[in-house]
Amino acid sequence: MSSSFGTLFRVSTFGESHGIGVGAVVDGCPPNLELSEADIQPQLDRRRPGQSDLTTPRQEADRVAILSGVENGLTLGTPIGLLVRNKDQRPGDYGEMSQVPRPSHADYTYQVKYGIRASSGGGRSSARETIGRVAAGAIAEKVLRQFWGVEIVAWVSSIGSVRCGEVDVETLDRRQVDAHITRCPDPEAAERMAETVREVRDAADSIGGVVSCVCRNVPAGWGEPVFDKLEAELARAMLSLPATKGFEIGSGFAGTELLGSQHNDPFVARQGRLGTLTNHAGGVLGGISSGEPLLFRVAFKPVATIGKSQRTVDFAGKSATLEAKGRHDPCVVPRAVPIVETMAALVLVDAALRQQARQL
Repeated sequence: MSSSFGTLFRVSTFGESHGIGVGAVVDGCPPNLELSEADIQPQLDRRRPGQSDLTTPRQEADRVAILSGVENGLTLGTPIGLLVRNKDQRPGDYGEMSQVPRPSHADYTYQVKYGIRASSGGGRSSARETIGRVAAGAIAEKVLRQFWGVEIVAWVSSIGSVRCGEVDVETLDRRQVDAHITRCPDPEAAERMAETVREVRDAADSIGGVVSCVCRNVPAGWGEPVFDKLEAELARAMLSLPATKGFEIGSGFAGTELLGSQHNDPFVARQGRLGTLTNHAGGVLGGISSGEPLLFRVAFKPVATIGKSQRTVDFAGKSATLEAKGRHDPCVVPRAVPIVETMAALVLVDAALRQQARQL
């Protein structure tokens, strides 16, 4: 199984959704960085279940413990072990699903690939697997802030057909994003999103949406053409997340409707460097960061596990009716915001260290 990510800043995650715990091992973090659980916990708190009536009611504190790689509050340059114990497991909720693969879930494909699977909650295919990514990404965020001043902010830009209004990506911060339980910084749209999610939840169904992200103060020069282009690594990272179905950067698919004369970003002189008048490219040219803000969007499908009755078949091919038990998000998008941010941080810190190695 491919459970590791990164080249110089390398992260390996472990654990199943209803096992003893989940976590990560971070290899490649620079030494002498001040680091404690308090640096990591805020992003885990933003990701954890049970935050509001729009999320799964599963109650997990998701408290992280640093097991290795830190002494007297400083990183040693050795592997950093991170563990979050599961406290509110209910594997019995998944008894019915042990013989019936959930529609649009990974039950069937994991069984076909490995000949066995963690039937309780989906195991590694569960969104709980992202805890290790978020914990590791929080460390990456601190490295990026301290050494390069990089700021990463994601927000919910749509849920279903409800869309967020215009956002000032130069000034948007996490406080504004977290002001509403939907993590949409447009108050009017946020209320309509919340009502949509509640309607879906009450119907025992689910709904998807889009998370947008901006990465500011990314220096020009990061990215490794041709196969490890910066946008390619971001796309790989985002599409490795559970429930993701689309990625676009800059103008994305909408840019295909423009002429080249409309889409091109003219260069301008900007504080001792070249900048661009517009940013249809989303901060990347030729797979290398241009110095403009990185702008991208990630599409999340409706959660596959729903309580609504569905006609399907069991693993033997016999007709079956499935009404999933357990506790599940009617919409995963608000909780995906810190996951997108921390995965972006993992991509950027690896790109930064690779560029730094070139300059030595």
